[in-house]
Amino acid sequence: MPDYLVPSAVVVLDAFPLTVNGKVDRAALPVPDLGAGVSRGPATPTEEALCGLFAEVLGLERVGAEESFFELGGDSLLVMRLIARVRSVLEMSVGVREVFAEPTVAGVARLIDSAGASSAGVVLARRERSARVPLSFAQQRMWFLNRMDETGASAYNLPFALRLTGSLDVEVLQSALGDIADRHESLRTVFPDIEGVPYQRVLVGADSRPELTVVEAGERWRDAMQDEAGRGFDLAVELPWRTTLLRLSDAEWVLLLVAHHIATDAWSMGVLANDLQNAYRARLSGAEPEWESLPVQYADYALWQREVLGELDDPESPGAGQIAYWRRALEGAPQETMLPFDRPRPAAPSFRGGQVPVQVDAETHARLAELAAQGGATMFMVVHAALSVLLSRMGAGEDICVGTPVAGRSDAQLEELAGLFVNTLVLRSDLAGNPSFRDLLARVRESDLSAYAHQDVPFERLVDELNPERSAARNPLFQVMLALQNVPEPHWDLEGLAVEQVPHAEDLAARFDLSLSLSERRSEGGAADGLRGGILYAADLFDEETVRGLAERLTRVLEQVAADPELRLSDLDLLDASERAAVVEEWNATASEVDTSTVLEQFRSSVARAPEAVALWSEGRGLSYAEVDARSDALARGLVERGVGRESRVGLCLPRGAEMVVAMLAVWKAGGAYVPLDPEYPSDRLAYMVTDSAAQLVLVTEETADRLSVGVLLDDLGSDVGVLPEVGSDQLAYVIYTSGSTGRPKGVAVAHASVANLASVMRPVLGVEPGVTALQFASSSFDAAVLDVAVTLAAGGTLAIASSDERLDAAALARMIEAAGVTTASVVPSLLGVLEPGAVPGVGNWVLGAERLEAGLAAKWREGARVWNTYGPTESTVITTAVLLDEGITGEDAPPAIGRPLGNVRTYVLDAFLRPVPVGVTGELYIAGDGLARGYVNRPDLTAERFV
Repeated sequence: MPDYLVPSAVVVLDAFPLTVNGKVDRAALPVPDLGAGVSRGPATPTEEALCGLFAEVLGLERVGAEESFFELGGDSLLVMRLIARVRSVLEMSVGVREVFAEPTVAGVARLIDSAGASSAGVVLARRERSARVPLSFAQQRMWFLNRMDETGASAYNLPFALRLTGSLDVEVLQSALGDIADRHESLRTVFPDIEGVPYQRVLVGADSRPELTVVEAGERWRDAMQDEAGRGFDLAVELPWRTTLLRLSDAEWVLLLVAHHIATDAWSMGVLANDLQNAYRARLSGAEPEWESLPVQYADYALWQREVLGELDDPESPGAGQIAYWRRALEGAPQETMLPFDRPRPAAPSFRGGQVPVQVDAETHARLAELAAQGGATMFMVVHAALSVLLSRMGAGEDICVGTPVAGRSDAQLEELAGLFVNTLVLRSDLAGNPSFRDLLARVRESDLSAYAHQDVPFERLVDELNPERSAARNPLFQVMLALQNVPEPHWDLEGLAVEQVPHAEDLAARFDLSLSLSERRSEGGAADGLRGGILYAADLFDEETVRGLAERLTRVLEQVAADPELRLSDLDLLDASERAAVVEEWNATASEVDTSTVLEQFRSSVARAPEAVALWSEGRGLSYAEVDARSDALARGLVERGVGRESRVGLCLPRGAEMVVAMLAVWKAGGAYVPLDPEYPSDRLAYMVTDSAAQLVLVTEETADRLSVGVLLDDLGSDVGVLPEVGSDQLAYVIYTSGSTGRPKGVAVAHASVANLASVMRPVLGVEPGVTALQFASSSFDAAVLDVAVTLAAGGTLAIASSDERLDAAALARMIEAAGVTTASVVPSLLGVLEPGAVPGVGNWVLGAERLEAGLAAKWREGARVWNTYGPTESTVITTAVLLDEGITGEDAPPAIGRPLGNVRTYVLDAFLRPVPVGVTGELYIAGDGLARGYVNRPDLTAERFV
């Protein structure tokens, strides 16, 4: 039976507490006593030593030989402390994976006694030092960043502030701070370089002690603290820490310690707290502090680190072996985690940050702890899996890399030493295949354990060796940091003073896009009492509201997987009820009353209303509605005589001009659907379209007859006799072929009802009414031409058709627009890129689509005209969404959005599981409603795939 199925304790109850639904109320169950005393004592000297080490690391009075390290509160970081203590006391080394596999005192003892553990390896001790001691690998990274930024940036400053109330002896405090500098070489080390190679120079004497600067701050103490914390360091000549005493009043002070990360880390704050209170107490009594000298200093560690890893160029060295692991582990990993940014990433980060809270309730925490225990995992691994789910569902894909800090104090002698030991690991998660959360946790556990087992290579050196794509704009290898804090909280106790830690200022330095930091809360009885923490975010990229939404979604994921770990990733819901209602229903409340008659019927109404009004303008002359109606009637009768009827397809290989529009109307009147065939296309492509569409006839002119081997001259088809059929909205209106950029071209079949809806809902966008002239610029083989014809002729306006030459010459086009009196136009943004607003002053309305619209171009044209941005695939009848751009748009703004769905059209942005994505998240656009095409001609397989 697996360990997690064996009860650790038995609790007798009179009855199970129940929820209102009649299920067991887990949160109301009493907490069993899983502390010391529930298992046997040590049976061997090795077990005896390990019981003491387990208890020491876990902060318990004693631990039994059969009790699990993780069930007693151990986690991924505490296990590294345990391994360090085992190495120091027993001079044996056990691996992190082995401790996870055998997490009891008895299990680890068996490993040691049966040679499952190795000797401790290179011993950490005082080293002989050369004149120039090299930096540790982590220090090298900090030094490089400091040198690279010549602005004195404070992104790697670690400020720490204490509010002191009572009788403070300033001189004693000054002496105590000097004692700390004397004790820790890292605090009195400067980093000069020779020809770009830095080294450690440890100062002695008066220059090695920080000056305690006293500032009369008064009520402005917070501003003064912020100014001092934001001041950078010149590491070549300055001590890597500063001490400032802000005087608020006679009995109130703020002690501000600002250290550069090159000299300290979070763990160091607890070390400094202990040393400061001892030194202050001793100096206050007139004595020097009595403390045991440190067995090693940071320079010794830097030299030892190189001995442990060996020469990385030596393939047999331990360091080279670990690098080889990381090469395999991170091969093909994404270089950047794509997230729902509010702004583009700047070329260089400002490191401005903000923070939002994250809270998980006690009941969820307890269930997550149970889930972790069942899977032989830790709470960190559970949170890591949940964060990976969140990032994936927010658009980052199925291959997720996050960073996490590890204490890096792999030897017990380093625990009382101030310095930069923390290392960063890259944790990669595979979310492919839609696993259950329990299965994902098993994957995460495996990958995390492998990473922990290869944590000795400093992140900075790993980056150098792997050489990923470098960018000053983002962190290499990962951009999201995760930490489950278990660093001991520093306890500040200065004799005669009340001490209170001052929280961070609001403008925290954000070194990563997102940094999630959580800590576990426990009740007095040791029960799970919730997770607390926050997300630090880069203000360059995110607004607070966006990150607050991420925090809420993370909590939602944790709650769902805690309640049911068997949920698959596709079953997890990131939206709350109001969000779902907004994106599914409210934003798609587009039901509109429109003229449901066909465009052909609406055209006939325009003919009856104003037969002499100009319908088409081409080559410098106009055709009235009556003329267009008569010509199209005659051609339609000729088509009927040739057997064209309901659902027949007629190819139109015609030059640009009025004849093309007349032919479109004629095919509709005959009951058929037209297939536009651009004469400029290659002959083989035209032949493919004719064959694939099953065109019954192909209409050509003498000018285009040589483009195809089949064709009927347009002039041979006119007829004055015959009855034209009724045309219904359900009939096919046209088949237009896609570009074929992703394969062979596909014929999209669109019915009259969809064209009628387009004509009605786009009429106010294009702004066409009787007497208004609209430009027809698009090729007839692109569906944008349908928009121009349908909207304009249904509304009774005039359609001015640009000739082939005018489409290629911006000046000629501008003259044609002026001559025809064009006031509205639907074109691609690139056309406006070659025109100037002054050349076409009469056009007051531009409808843009088919290409990405940049803010600069939009701003230029919005100054003197209305500008719309639209979007729509061929499969949804030309246009799906539209938005009128704000008058105040500038070139510095983000590219304009594509707008909201048109009337009777619905749009949904869905993820890979066909679930709506949160606002701002990238997904696939799904379109529904009256504009949807029938499907692809002769492609039932592809139609079934795309039209879901």
